[in-house]
Amino acid sequence: MSIDLSGRVALVTGASSGLGRHLSISLAAAGASVVAGARRRDKLEALAGEVRTVGGKIEIVELDVENEASIIAAYDKAERAFGIVDVVLANAGLNSAGAALELDNDALGQLLRVNIQGVYLTAREAARRLIKSPSPERGRIILLGSVGSLRPLAGLTAYSMSKAAVAMMGKGLAREWARYGINVNTICPGWIVTELNEEWLASEGGQKLIKSFPRRRVMKPKDLDGLVHFLASDESASISGGVFAIDEAQSLA
Repeated sequence: MSIDLSGRVALVTGASSGLGRHLSISLAAAGASVVAGARRRDKLEALAGEVRTVGGKIEIVELDVENEASIIAAYDKAERAFGIVDVVLANAGLNSAGAALELDNDALGQLLRVNIQGVYLTAREAARRLIKSPSPERGRIILLGSVGSLRPLAGLTAYSMSKAAVAMMGKGLAREWARYGINVNTICPGWIVTELNEEWLASEGGQKLIKSFPRRRVMKPKDLDGLVHFLASDESASISGGVFAIDEAQSLA
């Protein structure tokens, strides 16, 4: 199924690498005007160059989701460049490896601020602007959960806890904003090689983990494209509050 996202304005957080980078390119290729936000400007500039080379529309913005003023400024820049943001991909996140007895308070606090508070503030600012817009019912907010939203990952209790909170957040926001026509959904990818986990997945422990998956492999970023495009489009008008696993049954293992 090919979905045309022409006329859509999409804000992607955590766009400098990993899934955020891939999905920024993917959304632009589908016709959306993309605003790519992250802290690392050099990587954002490289991303923008790649998208523009193939004719995509993209603006970049330095964005720290721990800082509400930074989030507001990102939406302001998006509106100046393309108009009201009607698709949000709240992807920014981090992982702090370590068992619960070992994870220090500073690392735990940052993980919760980025993975939960940052997602909440990003979604809320989008909704505030959409509600004031002529067509709030075009709003499509997509939160990035994880296989860890659905089952605890060994040694990653804090990360799994934060991603479970994202899934419940999506349900709650979908209910609150339903009367405005704004859709909020959460997608929960399985293990995909990214900057955050590539070293671990290549290790002996990571390879053992992969062998425990039902299909004994990791997924690819492109495996998310179809559902993300659908949830960002007019075709998903009746779908809100969903939590969608895209994990090759890893959450069932």
